[in-house]
Amino acid sequence: MHRCFALKSTAAAPATVNSPSSTPSIQGIETTENSREETAESSSSRSTTQFSPTFDLTREYTFALQTNSYKEIWTKFHQIHHHSGHLSTPDQLSQLLQPNRASVEEVLRGATPGNLTRLAGAYFDYSEHTSNLCLCLHRSVELARSLYAPVHELLVLLPLDFDLITLTQQQCNRTFEVFLQFESLDNPFPNPDSNSSSFNDMRSCFSQMKLQLDLHLHKSRKKVRLFRGATTSSGLCLIGLTVGVAATAVAIATHALAVVVAGPLFAFLPTHFTKRELEHIAQLEAAAKGTYVINNDLDTVDRLVARMHAAVESDRLLIRLGIERGRDKYPIQEVVKQLRKNQPNLLHQLRDLEEHLCLCCTTVNRGRSLLLREILLHQTHNS
Repeated sequence: MHRCFALKSTAAAPATVNSPSSTPSIQGIETTENSREETAESSSSRSTTQFSPTFDLTREYTFALQTNSYKEIWTKFHQIHHHSGHLSTPDQLSQLLQPNRASVEEVLRGATPGNLTRLAGAYFDYSEHTSNLCLCLHRSVELARSLYAPVHELLVLLPLDFDLITLTQQQCNRTFEVFLQFESLDNPFPNPDSNSSSFNDMRSCFSQMKLQLDLHLHKSRKKVRLFRGATTSSGLCLIGLTVGVAATAVAIATHALAVVVAGPLFAFLPTHFTKRELEHIAQLEAAAKGTYVINNDLDTVDRLVARMHAAVESDRLLIRLGIERGRDKYPIQEVVKQLRKNQPNLLHQLRDLEEHLCLCCTTVNRGRSLLLREILLHQTHNS
């Protein structure tokens, strides 16, 4: 199978679409989903759902397949492959990503250089590669349908109860030719035992990023706790001092109390430091959540791809056994019977994989929008 997945740096690669004339607004990077749908989509993620006795996974999954964002990705997948066949171009990926690379690059250029901006850039890179991987795998689904099309057409033409008497030599010859065509083509799905697995690469990237994000989150939260603790301690000390002054200097108590108490009251007001750290935490949490969910989605897709690869290999082996016996009616008939039994499950597995690929891309776009919105909010507050 031709591997169209490759890691590349967003910073080094040119934008594949025209950059907007002005900095994207917060509203501009939000999807058209209403708040109820966004909440339901988040709850439908297998990796983050908190199960309860009343939670219905089937209902939530069904609802996720009915959201506008999912339908949009589904439509784009089929439009891309309908118009371009099995070719892959950078512009196709830009059609799936929301926000696209150009919007992300423009926002990151306005961000303060540092570890947080670097991590955000890496997150957008990895999420883009994930969508690219999903696009390639959806192409594999289409190739699999093309591979099985002659076989399934043959199953429609052959009678359901055919036997050695009703199977004509012409039908036998036609079936043999279809078998030869099927066996000559490669398995469209990547071998899960391959040492150079795109899934392993991406999971490694996301796992390392999750560790870095957790470390930065720990440090930022610790700073906020220490600052708030110091502020509270200072306030208590000043309040104690105020009481002492009021008890020993009654003549100036009113004036002293007003002046001294004002100090700790202002100390409790949010400071620039606290605001900045809380905004950093919001960005780190958005990236950490997206990293966790996407990584789990990749695990699910990886298992489904491995299942599809095994199913195709099983049918290839079955057909190969039939071919080895030549044009003899009996082995051909047995192979056809088994293929007919396998057909419903194969079609279900293809549909299942296709749905999860679309859901994964939906998750990617939702995570990208959330993180970019947090970055824009930080830039707006500091402008």
